[in-house]
Amino acid sequence: MGLFDRIFSSDDIDKVGWKHLNSLEDLDQVIARSHEQPVAIFKHSTTCGISAMAKEQLFNGWDLPVEEVELYYLDLLAHRPVSNEVAARLGVVHQSPQIIVIKDGKAIYNISHHAISVDGVKKAIA
Repeated sequence: MGLFDRIFSSDDIDKVGWKHLNSLEDLDQVIARSHEQPVAIFKHSTTCGISAMAKEQLFNGWDLPVEEVELYYLDLLAHRPVSNEVAARLGVVHQSPQIIVIKDGKAIYNISHHAISVDGVKKAIA
């Protein structure tokens, strides 16, 4: 497997403890979970190089225990209605790539493109 394949693959998502966000029912559960602890949604476009780099950066640097924040991975090309609903329910402008941190049902942090970082998520949940 080459670097190009590695960057665009979602096979490793489960290995780092990220959860898949694939349906509106999943979104309901994510928002409900945010009332118990912070959660984050990483919206990823599998055909975008910038999104691939942001995913790789998060993947390689993610060191937050699931007890502090759960990360949900959303392939927005495969699940466009879910991506649109994320923007609508949380009152954020759709961007890709994008990470949104949710607490108590509200988006408390969202950032996109090259500004996405593990440190940004850490600061948001501190």
